[in-house]
Amino acid sequence: MSRSSIAVVDTKRLAAIFGPRDCHLRRIRSALGVGVTARDDSIQIEGEEHAVLRATDMFEELDRLARERGGVEAAEVDRLLRIATGEEFAPRHEPIEVHRPGARLVPRSAGQAAYVQAIRERDIVLCAGPAGSGKTFLAVAMAVSMLRSEQVRKIVLVRPAVEAGESLGYLPGDLQAKINPYLRPLMDALREMMDYEHLRRLTDQDVVEMIPLAYMRGRTLNHAFIILDEAQNTTVSQMKMFLTRLGIGSKMVISGDITQIDLPPDRQSGLVDAMRRLGGVPGCGRVELGGADIVRHALVQRIVEAYDR
Repeated sequence: MSRSSIAVVDTKRLAAIFGPRDCHLRRIRSALGVGVTARDDSIQIEGEEHAVLRATDMFEELDRLARERGGVEAAEVDRLLRIATGEEFAPRHEPIEVHRPGARLVPRSAGQAAYVQAIRERDIVLCAGPAGSGKTFLAVAMAVSMLRSEQVRKIVLVRPAVEAGESLGYLPGDLQAKINPYLRPLMDALREMMDYEHLRRLTDQDVVEMIPLAYMRGRTLNHAFIILDEAQNTTVSQMKMFLTRLGIGSKMVISGDITQIDLPPDRQSGLVDAMRRLGGVPGCGRVELGGADIVRHALVQRIVEAYDR
């Protein structure tokens, strides 16, 4: 019989780790076969040595999540249990440093870890994956991190302005007002990582630029981190045009969900075509994320699975 103890000073954090009505605690006890109690602001674990070691690692990770995010979701408990029981490999938790003080982001699945590693190692990375798998968020985080460490001088965020069953012409305002809704998800991701005033200064100075894909023609971007989001809605010719904007010292990340293509039926997706063409080209990386990489509400994963069926 082996024992372990983890100090958790904050009682609110302890409650978050154990879950509503101790639901997380009961699942961990059952899955790992350990006894777990809370005593003197600490978590006491006992059982077979290998089980105690797994449970200790898991509770330490849950404590970190509760400290950084203020709570623990059931999906995180599921993921950590899969790792503890050997059903899933633990991702490399190399943090991504962003501008917000104290903010450090880490991949939350093996697929996300592979995605971040590919971005670090390759100049062009193509990523296909379902909604909620972190494609955009992690790409923006890496862009902010590289800007922070002065590896790039500029961030360029690009989206194709393709209509999903609605016409841009019916939206009010000038052209900028019409395209802003398409760029909003990228701005939302940036605001998670920078305070508003700092982001506004970078935008005013053109250090952070958000533009529709059509405005990329004729440009060459040096020392920039360029992200093409919703790339499944590019045509083959648009994708070729975008890829050839890559300049010296720059990095490109191209992401999209190939199950949500809004192009006419007779148009091939530029992302699908590029994934096929460039997978084996030196300097290019290809990553495919799946349902196990979805980190939104647990229901999103079940919705994606239902539509896949």
